[in-house]
Amino acid sequence: MAMNTTSEQLKTKLTFDDQVIKKIAGITANQVEGVISLDGNVFSELTDRFTPGSDTTKGIDADVGEQQVSLKLDATIEYGKNATQIFKEVLAKVKQALKEMTGLTLVEFELHINDVKTKAELKDENNSKE
Repeated sequence: MAMNTTSEQLKTKLTFDDQVIKKIAGITANQVEGVISLDGNVFSELTDRFTPGSDTTKGIDADVGEQQVSLKLDATIEYGKNATQIFKEVLAKVKQALKEMTGLTLVEFELHINDVKTKAELKDENNSKE
């Protein structure tokens, strides 16, 4: 008697929305000393003034594939800090966070510094927001 066995194979796939990748990158980058904020362009800055809360994905562009990620971040850094060192630290931490949390490999990374601010400027801005 012949037994007819069919082995069913389960097809699986794990995917991530671009917003998830942007959020991981944004939270991680903001934890690096010297990074004041991640900033978008003038239009997103205007939008932020009219919408409550802070957007951790602001200033981040992501191209997410099935196994790889490409990121571009726009940032404001603290005056007097070493931009090269900040870049290296943000790159290392974002790359590690993405690998650990998603399994995706960071294959392209750009950090664009669009402004520097002194501690006095930061204090003035924080006081004017209150």
